[in-house]
Formats: sequence, structure tokens, C-alpha cells
Amino acid sequence: MESTEGAGVSEVAEEAAAATSCDSWIQRTFDQVLSASGLRLFLQAGQPVTVLALQRYMAETPSPSTPSKATASSSHAHLAPLPTYCYDVTITDGVYQEKCLLAPELNRLVHKNALCCGWCVEITQCSYMYNEKKLCNGFLCIEQLRVVGVSDVGTPLGQKEYKAKPRVPLKGGKKHYLPLWNNEDPYGDIWVEKKLSQDVCVDDSKLTSLFHLEMSWKTRLSFQPLLVRVLHKGRLRYYGKPDTKLDVPYQAYFDVADHSGMMSMVLWNSLCLEWYNSLKTGTVLLLEQYAVKPSYPFKTQPSPRDFHMKKFSSIEISLNVRDPPARIHIIPESKVKKTWKLPEIKYRFITRSELPNLPNEHSCDIIGLVKYVGRTERTRKREHGEDFWIHRWVHVVDGTSEEPFILELFATSQPDIFEQIHPMTYLVCTQMRVMRETVESGSGTTYLTTSNESQMFITGWHKGQPYTEETNVKSFIQWIKTQKEAYHMEKTTIGGYYPFPPVPNTFSKYCKNSKVESVLTTIGEMEKAIESLHYREHKRIAIQGIISAIRYVSCGSTSQDASGAEPMQIDKELLSQSSVSKKNHVKEGRKTSPVQRSPPSVQEQQYVVTRKALAKRKSKTVGTRDPPMSARPYFTRSSGKKIMLHTDLKENCLSKKKESQEVTELTQPSGTGNKKKSSVPKTVQVERICHNSWQSALWTAVKDNLTQHLYYGRVFPESFPCKFDYMHKEFLMQRYNLQAAKYKPNEWGKNEGMICFENACPLEYYEVAILGINHDIAVDVAFLPGCCPEDSHLFRAEDVLNDAVLTSVSGTSCQQKTINKEGLSEIISFSDEVLKAAADLEKQHVICILDICSLTEDKVEVFLNKVYKITEADVINQT
Repeated sequence: MESTEGAGVSEVAEEAAAATSCDSWIQRTFDQVLSASGLRLFLQAGQPVTVLALQRYMAETPSPSTPSKATASSSHAHLAPLPTYCYDVTITDGVYQEKCLLAPELNRLVHKNALCCGWCVEITQCSYMYNEKKLCNGFLCIEQLRVVGVSDVGTPLGQKEYKAKPRVPLKGGKKHYLPLWNNEDPYGDIWVEKKLSQDVCVDDSKLTSLFHLEMSWKTRLSFQPLLVRVLHKGRLRYYGKPDTKLDVPYQAYFDVADHSGMMSMVLWNSLCLEWYNSLKTGTVLLLEQYAVKPSYPFKTQPSPRDFHMKKFSSIEISLNVRDPPARIHIIPESKVKKTWKLPEIKYRFITRSELPNLPNEHSCDIIGLVKYVGRTERTRKREHGEDFWIHRWVHVVDGTSEEPFILELFATSQPDIFEQIHPMTYLVCTQMRVMRETVESGSGTTYLTTSNESQMFITGWHKGQPYTEETNVKSFIQWIKTQKEAYHMEKTTIGGYYPFPPVPNTFSKYCKNSKVESVLTTIGEMEKAIESLHYREHKRIAIQGIISAIRYVSCGSTSQDASGAEPMQIDKELLSQSSVSKKNHVKEGRKTSPVQRSPPSVQEQQYVVTRKALAKRKSKTVGTRDPPMSARPYFTRSSGKKIMLHTDLKENCLSKKKESQEVTELTQPSGTGNKKKSSVPKTVQVERICHNSWQSALWTAVKDNLTQHLYYGRVFPESFPCKFDYMHKEFLMQRYNLQAAKYKPNEWGKNEGMICFENACPLEYYEVAILGINHDIAVDVAFLPGCCPEDSHLFRAEDVLNDAVLTSVSGTSCQQKTINKEGLSEIISFSDEVLKAAADLEKQHVICILDICSLTEDKVEVFLNKVYKITEADVINQT
């Protein structure tokens, strides 16, 4: 016994000695900052540490970055103050882990995804903060940092926190963390994954019915037990406010029913943590000690599947942890008695062939094979706010039509399913709404969108779901058994820019559907709108202008008459969400920022950069890697000249005018005027002969005298969809989902320097110069006419061009195009008719609808979606 105890003491002593001898930056920093007189430390050369986790929670006081009331719209003055959020950052130095507070001034780094998990940073200034309401409670606050690059550390196993901290937010009194990018999903270990069914003795004689409850609730203080089945499940709602005293302010609506009818049931606060994940459609519940309250008048109502079922809409069942403390029991399905007469779950599954006959806002359920999955994007809930909806576009087929279901899927509080949607999975969506945009000719676009009660299920989640016995579901399974996997796999795509929902066919309808106070944005305001974008935020804006120049750009390796798609090879570092631009153009006189990029001497591939330096350049600026539109060659049919177009897919498809047709290497001017060769992957052919360009006489006259010229005509690799590959399924899903809140080391291709994906469409686009109506400012944007999922018949080349740029205002159609083996237009040429239409646009004012999306810190997509010709009706509606 003595020898065992002695060995144990010896091991402890050895561990303590090893910890003391370890070179821990976190340990040294704690010692230095605590000994500093002002509890603040300035570090000249910090040691790189790796970001392991980013955790978000609501701030109790407004952040300094919150827009002032003076800048906010006056129409929103009556609304509640916009909430802001704090971020805790967990870092590791290889020895210890430590959770620190990110100073509010650095929150924008998370907003832009410039600071993300798996990146190395050097902390150059930090402080120590004590919680004055608690004893011996303090933490590090990161005040300035320098982003170094992607970390190459493995899984941080066995690392302990240097200062142990509770698993709650560091600052304030909040008791839980929120998801990093939205508020609707359950997040963290505090959410109970599954509550087990219970063997409960149900006394039928003591049960009451929903009908009796509605008739007698005003005269009773307590109520008899209820036995109900869950018919619909709504998404979570977080209603936290900066001054709220509730620990977990959540709410979730359900629709429950018994033999007498259907009623809403509300789960409140901490009961959501305990029960939300376990209450599913079809679950049978025994409810005791519940409350009854008048129903919320503005609650969305699901469409009933049983038209004979009575709906009790005046009251709702309220389940809370107190007043009174609700008791909830899950009854196993095997214990459900027929004498209870609980209603069965009914669905309204439709096939794709039935969709054209359904009215707008019709509610339905669908099942299908996923053929295309778009990237996850975010939409702001309130202007200037930090709350977002997250959504993605998906295509599914069911064998009844050549056209797919087009689905707009918002997060439904099922993150494990939403993030795992990928091509070739079987997808079921319930309580979907038909959205139909009909044009004057009678044709139109139809897609389905989620409702508050929608639920999604993919392969691996279907077992035990009530819909498995539905006729349409069984028919789909029988069809799948007759299909060849390779046939469908060949047509699967993932990611890329997706121009949905469709823009209305008239500007008057666009104004009617717009939710912003001012529909039109000036070109001068456009830069500010882009600067304000958060990570993956998608926004649609309208500007007035004059289409003045169009230039075709090709990044691909296929010739104009090629029928097959070529592989696109992209540097693996680029695909790891790198947000550091490789341009070294630095805007002079910029203010010192609390975040810095490593200089080239630290890491060759990183440069100090601001987005304004990339976008806002005067027309006289020279020596930049991207030649301005005014300096690029434009050719009319009569000139007959050709240019060579080259590309580096890491950055953008660029062009240089050459006298000969030889392939030359691209050069990148440095800050001192010296040129460096850019690294172009050998598998990418960088040559394309093109004459599809045009510029107006007005552009020729004013292009050199502009006071401001914004350049957003860049197209990034992420803008093009790629073929889905099972071998890299996890990588592709991670790439097109939002950035993870916790660091996960890459398990794919550790020994590979490149990851190769096959293109889903030609790597080509148009750069369009839009001149301001006062002829003093211009902006370059991109137009992608041919990049779309292969299953979509809504994007035939002639249809897209008829809706955009030239033909949308002229009514003419494109005559020349090359069709590949899948029937998609691969090269779109300007025909004589279109060139004539372009000439007719000279000096005409048009309205351009632009899709803008922030891919990451210094990558912003700006795509031309539609062009409206200004009509007399538009002028009248604006006055």
C-alpha cells in the first residue's frame, strides 16, 4: 500500500514539474497581465495560438458598434432596441486551453468570418477583467490581434484549461450560448438529446378532452390530465432581450389533438431544453399541471391535413417550469390504446407532376432524391440588426417529371439534418408552401418554401416516421429501386451562386414585394451596403444606371465547341475559407486597426488589405492586378480583333491585351511596381479567344473622367457550382455549410496539396459596366448566364438572357450558342440582333437588380440578376 501511494505522489510531482517546464504562452501571459499595473498587456511579438471555438451570447448592454439612433431609419424608432452579442473565444497554445472574451470592437471579425475556428492568431494586446458581482472571477479579454493563417495543429487532446471556468458565458449573467449564426437551432450540451418513454398508468376516468377544456377553462383554476398526440412541431423561437432576467428565453409551438379536436400547445423556457428534441410529430403525451391561456392572435397556423377535425383556436395549452410546474409524460406507441381514439397523422404528399396545378400558398408535403444543394446563406431579420435567418436552395426529383422540385429551406431547428443535406440523399419536407410567380403570358416560376411548422428528414432519419406508410412515399421508393445510381450521380451538383427567388417580371411588382423603406440604392451608397454585409449574408438591391460596357470572360479550359466538362483544380488553402486577399494594394492613410494581417515577411501568401482598397479605386489608379473596365479592351464587330483571356482561379478571371495569340504568364504588380509571377495550377488552361465584348460611345467619352469607379466584377471559385463527389462528401458539405463554431481538424487529403473537383458548368461570365445616371460614377458587376443546376429547366440560356442585360429590355433573343451533352448552353455569344439592341441602349436609364453576398472577409459577390426598362407606370408609382 505504501509503495502504491508513493508511486502516485511521484507521478503527480512529475506532472507538476512537466507543466512548470512547458513553454506555455497562456501561462506567461496570465502572469504578465496580472502583474501589470493597469491589468493590460501590450505584446510586440506574440506567439501564434489556435482558435478552437467561438461562442456567442446576447450582450446585456449595447455594443459600441451598434448603429446610433440617428443613423437608423426613423420608421423604426418605435421598435425595441436592436440586440447585440458578445463572443467568447477558446484558444490553445499547444499546452493549455483558455476561454477569453473578444473585445466588442473586434466583433466585426466574427461578423465577416475573418476570425474563425482553426486559424492561428497572434494576440498583441489583452487585458484582465474581473466580474465585480462574483468573488475571484476573472478572465482574459483579447483587445488586439493579428491573423496569421490556417493552423496545422491536430486534435487538441488532453489539454486542460489554465484557469478553469464554468460552462457559461464569461461576461454578464447569461446562462447559455446561442448558435454562432442564427437563434433558431438548439446549441450546446444543455439541450437534452432524447427523453425516454415512460411506463405511465393512465386513468381514463380522470382524463378531460380539448373540447371540454375550451368550454370550461374560464371557470377552473386547475385542470384534469390531457392525453394528446403531437400533429405539428414548430421551430424554436428565442425571445431574449438585453434586459431580460430569464435564463433561457425560448418558446416552441406544437399542435396537439385528441378525439375532440386540435389545439396549440406552447413549451416555455427551460422546458424547451429538456423536451424540445424529444417531442416529435406523432408523439403521444400525457399532460398534467398545465396552464390554459388565450391564444396569441398573430401565430401562424399550419394547414390542417384533416378537414373534418375541429380547431380550437381561442385558447392554448401552456407548459412552464413553474406556475404551475408542468408534468409531461411520453407514452410509448406500443402502449397507446385504440379506446383513446387519438387521431392518426395525415399528410398531403404531392408529386412534381401535380405541382403546376396547385394554387399559390398551398400547403403540401414532398419526397424526392436530392440532385442539387446550394450553399447556406443568411438574410437579415431587421435592418442594422445582428439577427439572421439561414437558408439554402435544394433541388429534388421524384420521377414523375423531368423538372425538379425547387425548395427554399430555412432552418427548422434541426441542425443535424439541415447541415447534412447532400446530393443523392432521400429528402422529405412537410408543411411546405407553394410560391408562384406568374408573368403576363401566364407562365411563371414555382418553388416551395418552408413554413414555421415544416420538418425535414434525410436518409438515416426516416425510420419510425409516420409518413413511411403514405402511398406517395411507397411509390417513390419503388421508383428509386428501378434507377441506376450512376445515372443520377452524374447530374448532381453542389454550391455556387443561385439567382433565386426569381425577381418579378415588372419593377412595380418588385417594389411591392420589397421590404425595405427605400427601394432604390445609389451607386455611391452601394459600397456602404456591401461593407455592412455579414458573413454569407445575401441581399438584393436595385440601382439606376446605364448599361455601358459588357465583356465576356472565360476561366475554363474547354473550347467553345467542347461538349465535356473539365476538372477545376483549386488550391486546398483557398478552400479552407481563407479570407486573406493576395492583392498587395494598400489604401493610403487608413486608420490603425485592432486586427492586423501578418506582413509578407511572416507569411508570403498574406497581405495587409482592406475591402475598400479592393473595391474603391479611382479610374486613374494604375499598377493594380485587376485592370479597370475603362482600361480593358472592348471590340465591336467591325474591329475584328481578339484578346487572350487568362485566369488564376485562386483570385479571379483576369485579362491582358496582347498583340499576339500566344499564352503568356500573368504578372502581379507589387506595391513598388515590381512584378511577380502568379502561381496558376498546371491543370487549368488559361487561354480563351473571345470577341464577345461591347462598349457604348457614351462610355468611351466618360470612362476616363469618372470621380469614382467601383470594381465588383470579380467571380470567385465558390461562385461556380461543382460536381458532387462522394469521396469528398464531408469536405463539400463543410465548405457549403456555414463556418463551424468548434474546430475540427480536416480528415481529408492530409497528404494532398490540391483537391480536384469537376465543373458543373463552364467557368465563364460577363463583366458589365453600369454608368451612373449623372455620368460621374460607375460600377462593374458580374453576370453569370450559364451557371445553374443541370436539373433546372428554368435557366435555359435563351430564358436567362431574355431576363437580363440586353435582351431583357430589347425583347430580342440570342441566336448563337453551343449546347453541351446535358443540353445546357456552354458558350453564349452576342448575336447581331443583340449587338444592335446594345447600341439601342445608348444613354437609356434602366434599373438593375443586383444580388450581393459576402463569401468571407474580402470576397464579395455582386451579380446582375435582372434589368428593368423604366416605364411611365414606374415613374408614377415612385411619386
